[in-house]
Amino acid sequence: MLCFHGTTDFSADRPAAVTLGKFDGMHRGHRKLFSRILARRDEMSVIFSLNARPGEVLYTADEQKLIAQELGFDCLIQCPFVPEISGMSPDEFAGRILRDRLQTRYLAVGTDFRFGRGRSGDTAFLQRSADRYGYSLEVVEKERYGDREISSTFVREELEKGRMELVADLLGRPFFLLGTVVEGRRLGRTLGVPTINIAPPKEKLLPPFGVYMSRTRIDGVWYNGITDIGRKPTVGEFARGAETHLFGAEGDLYGKEALTELLSFSRPEIRFDSLDALRAQLAADIASGKEFFGE
Repeated sequence: MLCFHGTTDFSADRPAAVTLGKFDGMHRGHRKLFSRILARRDEMSVIFSLNARPGEVLYTADEQKLIAQELGFDCLIQCPFVPEISGMSPDEFAGRILRDRLQTRYLAVGTDFRFGRGRSGDTAFLQRSADRYGYSLEVVEKERYGDREISSTFVREELEKGRMELVADLLGRPFFLLGTVVEGRRLGRTLGVPTINIAPPKEKLLPPFGVYMSRTRIDGVWYNGITDIGRKPTVGEFARGAETHLFGAEGDLYGKEALTELLSFSRPEIRFDSLDALRAQLAADIASGKEFFGE
């Protein structure tokens, strides 16, 4: 898959089916758009992400790339929201980007999609301009959960409450963290509970600090386990991280890429008075995890 990240130097090498949007969460609403693009077998399938939202994101650029690859897209464009893009009029964007750079033949957007200088472009403009710029347009209705539209804001609200089962329903897959296994203080081994550590980037939005039932993929193999999201207050660490005990994993995993899905919230992070108390709680957490997975 082609991936253009953080650059305005992008192009499609053949006629394309394109979806435009923010795509922070790549949730079920976004996947509705994605399905329209992937159904177009004769054109290059392209996700064009216009946003560069400051602050925390549901999925990092690397995580979005992984999702796009797994879905089978040909190209992901993570375009920086810089003046040369944000300052374009709708006509400039349609001509210079959609027609000239992406060779767009089919375009799918949501009902509230806005673009161009001052957000002056909308679906009505895209429909009026379709013949002029050589594409066909489909405006896709929002996906809903009950009486509410599925949006990144909705997902964020539920993630911040630790409601991981609902988050998975809204996303269309369990919420996950992607990272390289880094070396920690090896305290888990001294407690009899070896763990792997991932350091999420600062822009990654995380659920409430605590222990979660989790699944982790390393080298194509899935391991059930429990994951602690937090700052390890009992041992005096303050940088937030994800520490996972894998059921049945062996060997040196440092430096390997790990994808950890957070399936269900178990308990909040707490500071224990002693390592013995922490050790006892970890044993209880592991027992709960094995019961959760039926092991």
